[in-house]
Amino acid sequence: MVTRTIVLDKGEAEDKRKEILEYFQKTYELHERLYDTLRSDETFYMRADPLRHPLIFYLGHTAAFFINKLILARLIDKRVNAHFESIFAIGVDEMSWDDLNETHYAWPSVEEVRHYRKEVRQVVEKLIATLPLEMPITWTHPWWTIMMGIEHERIHIETSSVLIRQLPIDQVKPLPLWEICTDSGPAPANELIPIKGGEVMLGKKRDHPLYGWDNEYGLHMEEVESFDAAKYLVSNQEFLEFVEAGGYATEKYWTEEGWRWRNYRQAHHPVFWIIANGDWKLRTMTHIISMPWNWPAEVNYLEAKAFTTWKSEQTGQTYRLPTEEEWYRLRETQTIADQPFWEKAPGNINLEYFASSVPVDKFRFGEFYDLIGNVWQWTETPINGFPGFEVHPFYDDFSAPTFDMRHNLIKGGSWISTGNEATRDSRYAFRRHFFQHAGFRYIRSDAPVKIQQTTYETDALVSQYCESHYGKTYFDVPNFAAHSAAICIKHTHDKPRRRALDLGCAVGRTTFELARHFDFVTGLDFSARFIKIADDLLNNGRIRYVLPEEGELVSFHEVTLEESGFADLRNKVEFYQADAVNLSPKYSGYDLIFAGNLIDRLYDPGKFLDTIHERLNAGGVLILASPYTWLEEYTPRQKWLGGYKKDGEPVTSIDGLHEHLDANFDLVADPFKVPFVIRETRNKFQHTLSEFTVWQRTFIK
Repeated sequence: MVTRTIVLDKGEAEDKRKEILEYFQKTYELHERLYDTLRSDETFYMRADPLRHPLIFYLGHTAAFFINKLILARLIDKRVNAHFESIFAIGVDEMSWDDLNETHYAWPSVEEVRHYRKEVRQVVEKLIATLPLEMPITWTHPWWTIMMGIEHERIHIETSSVLIRQLPIDQVKPLPLWEICTDSGPAPANELIPIKGGEVMLGKKRDHPLYGWDNEYGLHMEEVESFDAAKYLVSNQEFLEFVEAGGYATEKYWTEEGWRWRNYRQAHHPVFWIIANGDWKLRTMTHIISMPWNWPAEVNYLEAKAFTTWKSEQTGQTYRLPTEEEWYRLRETQTIADQPFWEKAPGNINLEYFASSVPVDKFRFGEFYDLIGNVWQWTETPINGFPGFEVHPFYDDFSAPTFDMRHNLIKGGSWISTGNEATRDSRYAFRRHFFQHAGFRYIRSDAPVKIQQTTYETDALVSQYCESHYGKTYFDVPNFAAHSAAICIKHTHDKPRRRALDLGCAVGRTTFELARHFDFVTGLDFSARFIKIADDLLNNGRIRYVLPEEGELVSFHEVTLEESGFADLRNKVEFYQADAVNLSPKYSGYDLIFAGNLIDRLYDPGKFLDTIHERLNAGGVLILASPYTWLEEYTPRQKWLGGYKKDGEPVTSIDGLHEHLDANFDLVADPFKVPFVIRETRNKFQHTLSEFTVWQRTFIK
């Protein structure tokens, strides 16, 4: 099952097609064989971690991801199982808009999900066999989405292995494919080795030969000061000193966040350590073994940070974790080939040796050990985009939601890191209290930690919407988001106002405005970037964004929940990421649904309209707003509601609305137009008219 990620800029097209097919098949099979370690089907439904879904979700998630992304990229036009592709779509991290509420899910059987995976496999294999392929494969190439699905599956092989490791030991079973290392003994004494400072350059160009996630691209340069780095990763034996010194019971060693976590978990030692009859043992993925003191200590960032604070106090010197730049400076002391070009993995990585950690002095890199592999290494650096960062249009929620100063980078990969994870430029980050197969190496340095702040939102489109929703009005045109809510209120004045749904809510102003009159309002948007802004305002009480003025000149803006008058609505509003064309069944039972400037941005507006009545109570109101700007960029021409000729006669979008809605709705008001303005710069604006139609769901007889 050992594989290497694909080199995408060289080779003959048909040879590359075969190579990618084999890479897909091995990836898919390896992920499924990981779950063979579960004792029974019932184990799939256990919550290994209260902050993550049960494993049945992850079994289905990666397959659903393929279909959702291939449809978005318009490489396929038919779903395999719309219900599965909704319930398995979102919910892999601890974002506020990730719905981890188990009451919302009736998980299918393991057999059903395995059958679904087989169907998806057939779809992907057929696509790989038939999709035209020209070399090279780049960021904008149709095949990039196929590689995206494969590398995404590779990520979940690792994250699911961590969840399996957190299950009760009687729920898992060892298998030959997942054989662990048997070498153990006393740990070597750690020591510091000087690293000369110098310039570090991070980031990839678009023509890089390997697949990359959006956060890897751009250019970042920094001058790193000299520092001393530990020869070895911190071993279990070295970390035991902190445990025995009462480190977990001493608040001063912990950050405020870390102490809250320690109290919440009632942690007294690392989560994978077990004390039994006075003896320490270690939990691996499928075994409990006598403590291998010379293996690396596996902890979260908060524990690693507390250790370095304790060590600083013990020595009177400044110990800390390396920054991302310092980690690269250390890595570059040795010449280490990138993953596809290895003859054999130089460290315990890529599943080329063991399904566990190994002693910290087993894999040597010059004067150091484990510069890559064995376990991931925590850094001091919260993840952010490099200058020049752009989201990929088919996966805007891979990185951007983690640019919140709460996700720290891990570097170097672990024994189970494969594919993109095991490449030089990979950039993965997790919440500081999350567990991976991760440990740490400390450094000694008096240089301050430089952290790129993400105080202000700089994404141009997101900033435009922030200003449109919460900023000034221009040319005496009323705020469109607030005006839309007022229209909704007007047309529901004599009806129940219990629950409302704001579909395509963008950054959330209409959702808040509706909550002044409805008991509860849900805002949904496909864009994680938009939902992040709405969620930040709801939960953090403020958002900040940058607006271009002219040329390189910008202005800085802040919106607060209090000043906007929404502070008392906190308990009446929620925001989630969702696909309007394939909504989860839980989004039902509404008295009002508002879809503002949405339908001409959907990949299948007809399907949306054909099923939207299922979400409304009888007599409920559906209000649609759209400028009917039909573009093939968003909607295949054959799925436009209007804006074309048929049999020589014009078909308008109103015609299309009637075609799809008349069976379940009555049009209760003549269509009317509402203007809105989008500010691009101080002197450039978009002025648009959006046509509103108001529909009432017919009463069910």
